Amino acid sequence: MDDNRRLPIVYVRGFAGGTRGIDKAVDDPFYGFNEGSVHIRVGGHNQPRFHQFESPLLRLLREEGYELLVKGNQETYLADHAQIPANSVWIHRFYDRSATTWGGEPQEYVLEHAAADLLDLIDRLREKSGAPAVFLVAHSMGGLICRCLLQKVLPDRGRDAGCVAKFFTYGTPHGGIAFDIGGGWLERARDALGVQGADIFGPRRMYEYLTAQADLDPEGPAKGWDARVMPQGPGKLPVERVFCLVGTDPADYGVALGLSSAAVGPHSDGLVQIERAYVPGAHRAFVHRSHSGRYGMVNSEEGYQNLRRFLFGDTRIEASLVDYRLPDDDDLVWQAETRLSVRGLPVVTHEQLAAHWCPIQLDTAKDGPGASVPLATTFLNSGLRPAEDESMRFMLDLRVISLRERHGILHLGDHLEQSADFADTLVIDVGTPQAGPGIWAAWNSEIEGAIRDHRIAGAPRSDEDPAPGRWVAHIRLPDTAAPLVGGDARIRLVATPWT
Repeated sequence: MDDNRRLPIVYVRGFAGGTRGIDKAVDDPFYGFNEGSVHIRVGGHNQPRFHQFESPLLRLLREEGYELLVKGNQETYLADHAQIPANSVWIHRFYDRSATTWGGEPQEYVLEHAAADLLDLIDRLREKSGAPAVFLVAHSMGGLICRCLLQKVLPDRGRDAGCVAKFFTYGTPHGGIAFDIGGGWLERARDALGVQGADIFGPRRMYEYLTAQADLDPEGPAKGWDARVMPQGPGKLPVERVFCLVGTDPADYGVALGLSSAAVGPHSDGLVQIERAYVPGAHRAFVHRSHSGRYGMVNSEEGYQNLRRFLFGDTRIEASLVDYRLPDDDDLVWQAETRLSVRGLPVVTHEQLAAHWCPIQLDTAKDGPGASVPLATTFLNSGLRPAEDESMRFMLDLRVISLRERHGILHLGDHLEQSADFADTLVIDVGTPQAGPGIWAAWNSEIEGAIRDHRIAGAPRSDEDPAPGRWVAHIRLPDTAAPLVGGDARIRLVATPWT
């Protein structure tokens, strides 16, 4: 990998709560970025096999050549060295000044102060490493600190967002935190009382720290203001440089931390509702992981693999279902489910399933010629192929499901639970300069034998976009799908360089 892609990584942790939680958080030398996990997988003969994830911090050191620089603490190392390597990992220890652990008088935690301190850290890292920018990696509230930096601190200081190259969030409540129970009174009480500082997840405080001072209305946000939206334009971080990892497993977080998943509801990671966990227009992946804890997103293989490929991949692939036409039946609700797997990985890197409360809705009002619905985006790294002459392979599972519903009530007389009206797997190979450029794709139903034995043959799909640096191919769905989505329905694959 080129040196100019080895930028400093700054990790920003999530919300710790009150003093007790803050004291516990600061006792961890790396604010949780060093936490791993262990699981079991089903091996041969149906026997469980131990599987260990070392932590994102150790994996970055071992697999991407990063360094962890500490001399008693990272702040001392940074102060004592005029130069530092760009390929280094840094922890933004914004909670330290609010802890009683050190024996001094703790200061009140203020999110805007944490964001301002983050800018100071970034400036020092850039100055001493010579790197033009940094990668920001954040969990939960840490993503809001980063957004405060990008949307308020930088504009208020007359600076642009060029100091940040990419921004990755794990389970950040970009749209705040709301509850399924209480009819809104829980949110109002939280925001009015500010217990343990939790009002930072309500719209009024979010508007204050996500809005540049020149645009701040003292009356608060206007009706319809969406906290998830990151302003775009000159000097702003493009949303295509943002990746949001969305968790879909509320149960494991609830077991660990009490009643939060019951209050937030099942359509969540246990703390953040799915629809509030991403920035519109940003890249995102859905993983069946909880907000934090033993089965949390940060200490997961799924989270790390998405992080690694977003930061260091060299090819972006976007898959969409286009030109589909659904049967003319107002009582039918249509959904799609997708899973995405990259060759060589032990996990699914993206899955949107009805069982996980996040299927893709297919709208009959928007079908027909020109219809398009995104299915998945993935980032590939040609340096991680098993052999230099092999392509980069991933697989996209697609299931189309229909439900009969009248006046909001499901009618199950002809329903077969967990069955799909259409299901198949598209095996996609993306070429490289060594293997040859292009896209090859085949449906699993048309492949004889095991997928691992499938070899690409013949010429790749024709590039349908004459623009340089962009490869577009359309793959028709199997004939069996035509009665459901029409004979013109296709999967559109768009490959572009990613640096």
